[in-house]
Amino acid sequence: MATGLAIPKNRTEVSIMREAGRIVAEVHAIMQERVRPGVTTGELDRLAYEHIRKRGAVPSFKGYGGPPPFPASLCISVNNEIVHGIPGPRVLLEGDLVSIDCGAFYRGYHGDAAITLGVGRITSAAQRMIDVGWESLWAGVAQARSGRRIGDVGAAIQRILEGNGYGVVRDYVGHGLGRKLHEAPNVPNFGKPGQGDRIVPGLTLAIEPMLTQGSYKGVTLDDKWTIVTEDGGLAAHVEHTVLVTSGAPEILTLL
Repeated sequence: MATGLAIPKNRTEVSIMREAGRIVAEVHAIMQERVRPGVTTGELDRLAYEHIRKRGAVPSFKGYGGPPPFPASLCISVNNEIVHGIPGPRVLLEGDLVSIDCGAFYRGYHGDAAITLGVGRITSAAQRMIDVGWESLWAGVAQARSGRRIGDVGAAIQRILEGNGYGVVRDYVGHGLGRKLHEAPNVPNFGKPGQGDRIVPGLTLAIEPMLTQGSYKGVTLDDKWTIVTEDGGLAAHVEHTVLVTSGAPEILTLL
């Protein structure tokens, strides 16, 4: 087993992680109400920041990493942007596909989740990407049970995505989380059953399928953060923070 796995030590810490996850879920509920043609990604980011701070937390992403450090509270990735899109003056248009990744740091612990939304009326192909993305996430979550392995999670996600003709992003993966935003183990969206770290009760995982219409390869833009598809095809990203228990996994980022 890898060292440093994201395992809370007691019930109090798990309770704090539940609240961090709830704050993230609340932000996503706001996004579902506010995403519409004409809104800017910067305005969505402002709303998220205000809510996270009002709830006594701080954005996990703002100031993270680098250089340069990530400058915003949300990662907002539009159309061919896979992950790590930087909010700003961009105006969302009818038919856009927008992925919103949110993290909240509350009393020493992180919550992390992502949703992909259509802006106004979207094509059936774009809606299918969203639907298959969620289907793959639920398949991965179902494997996050004590005694199974990380490869079981990735294999379940990969089977759904590739079975529906989508690319599975390789360079960006899920992860453990807790006191740090990114902890061991890595949780790829591909893999082989029975391989990888053993899954144990108390482990907290950010499971996050990233799928593309065509090539799964990404290119980093000049801002050093935004990752776009190599071939310009659409991308989608969905994610939940999951707590492994002695029974069924518990999703911490659902209201």
